[in-house]
Amino acid sequence: MEHRSGSPDHGPGVVPDAEAAAEGSGISGAAADGTGVAGSEAGSPGVVPDPEGAESPGTAGSDPDARWLALLMHAAFFLLLGASLTRFLMRHPGEDRTPWIIALSITLAVLYLLGPVLGSRPTPRRLTWLGVLVVVWMVLVVLAPSFAWCAVPLFYTGLRILPPRAALALVALLTVFVVAAQLRLADGFDPNLVLAPPAGAAVATAVFVHMQRQAVRQRELAARQRELIDDLLRTRRELAATERREGTLAERQRLSMEIHDTLAQGLSSQQMLLQAADRTWSADPDAARRHVRTATGIAERNLAEARRFVHDLAPADLAEGGGLEAALHALAARESAQAEGALTVHCHVEGTPHAPLPDRVQSALLRIAQGALANVREHSGATAAGLTLTHLDDRVVLDIGDNGRGFTAEPEGVRRAGTVRGHGLPAMRARVRQLGGTLTIESAPGEGTVLSAEVPLTTTEDPT
Repeated sequence: MEHRSGSPDHGPGVVPDAEAAAEGSGISGAAADGTGVAGSEAGSPGVVPDPEGAESPGTAGSDPDARWLALLMHAAFFLLLGASLTRFLMRHPGEDRTPWIIALSITLAVLYLLGPVLGSRPTPRRLTWLGVLVVVWMVLVVLAPSFAWCAVPLFYTGLRILPPRAALALVALLTVFVVAAQLRLADGFDPNLVLAPPAGAAVATAVFVHMQRQAVRQRELAARQRELIDDLLRTRRELAATERREGTLAERQRLSMEIHDTLAQGLSSQQMLLQAADRTWSADPDAARRHVRTATGIAERNLAEARRFVHDLAPADLAEGGGLEAALHALAARESAQAEGALTVHCHVEGTPHAPLPDRVQSALLRIAQGALANVREHSGATAAGLTLTHLDDRVVLDIGDNGRGFTAEPEGVRRAGTVRGHGLPAMRARVRQLGGTLTIESAPGEGTVLSAEVPLTTTEDPT
């Protein structure tokens, strides 16, 4: 315990108690060991300057721990200011300087509150605010040395706002005032009071600068990682687009070659034979008939080739065999696998068909299921969806439901008259309408969506 007397803060002849001794050494202890305000501030990554290099109460952003630490630092400043003012009023009631001390304390508190309002960027207005704040604090320390306690939060306020050299100069200036205030409160010369505050300020500044540089490196690393991820995603999209274009061109080339080698050649041969038959019809009827019969045979082969083309252009899942049921199960499994847990698709089949469904019906229903699931995946935000294929006596029904966000379903006529956002639903309606069926949609905001396609079987014929 240190006893101090003769200071302006105590008045003549007043011997300080243990509280005064703690005051004389507390500022250096707080700065040296990193506890209190300095410790919570320097030891928290969340209160390292933001990308603009400035302080704000919301420096932590979305980090709740850093936000609470920042609030703790601001609360500590006002607690220190209030404790210093209370101590002065208790030690020196009724002095002439008391109104000035109270007014300056209120001014210092108001100025500190204005800091976040001025923004987080080191603008001239913000630098002016810091200068006024420091000057008011210095005047308070000259009038009442116990206000030197408030220097610790001001250290970090300056380190956040100012450039490195200016910040170090400010820290040195504040430290000089702290040492002078401690010596005024001391009973005599104490080397600890001269050396401890600079040492504590140096340690706190070094910790802050180190954490600032760490934060800058982390931000640079995060930025590089984001750039690499963006480049990777862009490359994947470009690769996928290139593969689609190459696949489209390859398929077009294959079809053009197939058509040239089969249908085009056959049609050319038919034309030549029919022209030859026309020229010899009167002179040599038998030869003309032979030409016609040969052209008829070529037409039959071309018709078979055309039907093969139609079959090859059917959905790939149907071309693999197993019918519509197997294709829907494969589609559900594929959609679930592609979603990687974000969407689970189940498939259920009810009833048994009395006869195999026409290829046209199978192709249309599979295309509708693919389009509906694409809408579910891209727009609904659903986590589960279901495909239900129901075989009835005279019709087949396909239901696609999800637990997504839903939407306000409008009647078909109103939707056609208004603006259509996409081609998915109109294309589905067109497919069902070509088969003589109906498409209904039931949905409401927040209640998911159910799409039902009903196709009659008695009036549907396979064009092939």
